[in-house]
Amino acid sequence: MDPIHPLDTLHGSGDHDGVDATSWVSVCPRGLWKVQQKRTRKESLQSVSNSGDVTSSGSSGYCPRLGSLCQVRVRLKANIDDTRSSVSDEGNEKLPVLPDQSVAEVTEAMETAFPRCQDSVLQVPLGDWTTLRLGEGQCDITEACLEGMRAGEKCEITLSPVGNGPDVSVPQSAEEHLPLCATVELQAFTPGKESWEMSPSEKWEWVKSHKERGGVRFRGGDVWGAADSYSRALKLLITLYGHVRELGKEGQEKEAEEQRDTSSGDKKQKLPSVNEFSTIKAELHSNLSLCQLKLNQPERAKANAAKATELEPGGAKAWYRLGQACQMVNELEEAKRAFRKLLELQPESTAALKALKDIASREKETNAQLGLRLSKMFS
Repeated sequence: MDPIHPLDTLHGSGDHDGVDATSWVSVCPRGLWKVQQKRTRKESLQSVSNSGDVTSSGSSGYCPRLGSLCQVRVRLKANIDDTRSSVSDEGNEKLPVLPDQSVAEVTEAMETAFPRCQDSVLQVPLGDWTTLRLGEGQCDITEACLEGMRAGEKCEITLSPVGNGPDVSVPQSAEEHLPLCATVELQAFTPGKESWEMSPSEKWEWVKSHKERGGVRFRGGDVWGAADSYSRALKLLITLYGHVRELGKEGQEKEAEEQRDTSSGDKKQKLPSVNEFSTIKAELHSNLSLCQLKLNQPERAKANAAKATELEPGGAKAWYRLGQACQMVNELEEAKRAFRKLLELQPESTAALKALKDIASREKETNAQLGLRLSKMFS
């Protein structure tokens, strides 16, 4: 399950004062939301360089990347309109670009600590400057906006719910009138990296972090957020396969270490062995399958559970989730095979026994209804 699915992108003409219009679907605790973003490019925008100096927007690192600490402010349009008397209608409010602020000062602020809320779409504290670490999925919509912004830039977003997901019963905040309109402002950010620029050990650290965060979110009831975290972990883990396999071929699994980053001195992090890689990947697919079952996405749940059982045939949880998914899509024979496999692994599994009993009752009822219809046809 992809956390963000691009729908379409429209670009204005010209490099300066051009208008970029983009739309995509984002994952929130309250489900899927379509985001429409309008961004106006300005001249002489600035960002914080690796050395701590301010660089022009034309430099290669002018936009935040994975791991960047971003100082951002999100405000509802209604709140902005209330204070518009002190700001021109053309939006000429001066944004506080920080020419004297170094990377160290931005880093010292660290991420703003706040939990994802079940009744919030935008997640971040509205109206206040907040520090987010790009790539962690703390606020999916805000992060997606920041990926294409420059320091000192502001964009407008319009949000609309997509479909009727399982979270529609969550009460909507009184101040949210659909479609929801807001602005996102990027004050400053520290350097980050594209995923392809990272060392294998850096990617592995992100994988573990996403996996742990997914568990925390799931236990807290944020199923959409947990699914997003597991998806992010899988995407990065897949890129490690070739490297891990080569290390396995060379027989260097136990000794394999990679430099985490040139800035981290001699600090090194171990990479997973081939077996550990397979186990972690199976767990991520299984956990993602559980989330998708909770979110009423049985087809996706089935695919991820099946992948987990291929990677780890002894994984009891994955077989159970595969059986559940097959039941939901009415593939009862496959469901029975999954539950019987679970009984081979755990002969005393009451869940598997109950599931098989339910399937038998369901099949008996179906056969009875079929027999009744046939008797009416020939009576």
